[in-house]
Amino acid sequence: MNEQHLSLISSLSRDLAPVSRPPKINRLAMVWFLLSAGYVIAVTGLFGDIRQGALTQLVTQPRFLLETVLGLAAIFWVSLLAFRSAVPAALSRHFAAAGGVLMALWLSQYAIGLFSPALEPSTLGGRPHCWLETMIYALPVILAGHYLVRRYYPLRPVRTAMSIGLVAGMLPALYMQIACMYNPPHILAFHIFPGLLMVAAGAGVAAVWRPRRGRAGGEPV
Repeated sequence: MNEQHLSLISSLSRDLAPVSRPPKINRLAMVWFLLSAGYVIAVTGLFGDIRQGALTQLVTQPRFLLETVLGLAAIFWVSLLAFRSAVPAALSRHFAAAGGVLMALWLSQYAIGLFSPALEPSTLGGRPHCWLETMIYALPVILAGHYLVRRYYPLRPVRTAMSIGLVAGMLPALYMQIACMYNPPHILAFHIFPGLLMVAAGAGVAAVWRPRRGRAGGEPV
């Protein structure tokens, strides 16, 4: 190696500083999911009480419990999926497909509920602006999730952010079946649909707030 190469290497490495290793991706996803769920529960409770008897119904009504557990499992799985998608080779097709199946199984419970609801439909506990609450509560979760994954420079940042938006929207949508009225048409129109809209919000955040790279040109979505 000649003297010119040594000089170039020395100049390039002169100002380098050690960087800490990023946390394991699954662990980071779990922390984000748990903190986000806690935040949604807390802020929802801050602006209104949960539906009277909802917690008792979780214990005494198996189908209602199944819906809730399926929702938690699907949202948690998509949380892992979103963060894994930010790391090359960390997300397999089978893992992504399993997340889609879980989400579809959960949401199908409300479609079935249009004809055979898990609980007797009622307006008890109805919150007048539940659709708006669902979207507003999701926004900080999207921002926090995007802040965490962008440090990994995801190869498809918009797709990753769409998964984050799905988790962020579905967390308050799921909790609303405890905090708000239980009525499948209402749930689909005012909880699930606003939650799904946050997928577009996540994509919008990623399109605007991208990590700076040392090269020109666009990024894949």
